[in-house]
Amino acid sequence: MGGKLGYIVAPDIEHHIFISEWKAAYPSARIIGPEGLPEKRAAQKDEKVSQDEFFAVFDSKSNASGTKKSITPAFDADFDVEYVDGHISNEIVLFYKPDGIVLEADLLFNLPAREQYSRLPEAERQSTNISNRLFSSIQTTDGDLKWARRYHWHLANSDRTSFNASIRRIATWDFKTIVPCHGDTIEGDAKTRFNNVFAWHLEGKKGAVPKA
Repeated sequence: MGGKLGYIVAPDIEHHIFISEWKAAYPSARIIGPEGLPEKRAAQKDEKVSQDEFFAVFDSKSNASGTKKSITPAFDADFDVEYVDGHISNEIVLFYKPDGIVLEADLLFNLPAREQYSRLPEAERQSTNISNRLFSSIQTTDGDLKWARRYHWHLANSDRTSFNASIRRIATWDFKTIVPCHGDTIEGDAKTRFNNVFAWHLEGKKGAVPKA
């Protein structure tokens, strides 16, 4: 990047540990995160977590008012942002408009994570832990998405109405690629896969809710 870094984004309330190290390396970078994260970091006793100042914090009040939060003119020109406050981890989803790329952390997993572990020996790439293998089998964008849809519908959101609204706004973006925190990058058909995984939230059909 030529020694220049303008922004450091914590994509949710869980992914933030190395903010301080990035800030130390790039002192002029502006930190962006979701509501609750500054307080969470202030309460932690971890040598990796410093009391760094946040330049912008996304909150539910802005979402409720329908007001688009502005960061800086330069940032706003390149990125659209959806703050998914209805997600259990308070997700910040970024859309890099010039290249049609969605950047996100825990909103959508694309497991198994092949490319992330591609340099490991074959025997070490797949977990033998039953719970990990089960989670991986339902956090996919391929095949029968029944369990992936059930996970998002029942477990991944804290406010389904708000979550649905966020998913529908993201679906209006013209993207071809999704770069997730967990799993392989989705290229080419990212919009189709996103819409398939979140079909129940996009359709809003009462009949789409699975029976207990």
